[in-house]
Amino acid sequence: MRAVLQRVTRARVVIDEEVVGAIDRGLLVLLGVAPSDTPEAARWLADKVVGLRIFNDPDGKMNLSIADVGGGVLVVSQFTLYGDCRKGRRPSFIGAAGPERAIPLYEAFVDAVRAQGLPTATGRFGAMMQVELVNDGPVTLIVDSQ
Repeated sequence: MRAVLQRVTRARVVIDEEVVGAIDRGLLVLLGVAPSDTPEAARWLADKVVGLRIFNDPDGKMNLSIADVGGGVLVVSQFTLYGDCRKGRRPSFIGAAGPERAIPLYEAFVDAVRAQGLPTATGRFGAMMQVELVNDGPVTLIVDSQ
């Protein structure tokens, strides 16, 4: 699994002019699933994301986790994180899991984040979404489960 984490002051997902998921201060997680991923990888990645100390403490140092600051998490599926652009001009997405594999693992990740008591919102798997965010910092990290 691959996650692009963005520390945000707010973020939301809009589908057909309807807000389907939104958070204030927290993390926007763009989540990609590979064919070799497992439920264990989803839980590991969720624990890693929730535990990362990327929010500022009173001294301005990144020393606090999302749980420490009481923030929310917005999880958006994004198969394009496994796009391979090394050849030609059109990305290949054969490195991304198909929906039959990806949906249960995406849901396992979301469930693992929710199980830690964090307010969690999502986009809609497979939908054409507009993702709006205000990146805080900016802080953007890439975390792979492998």
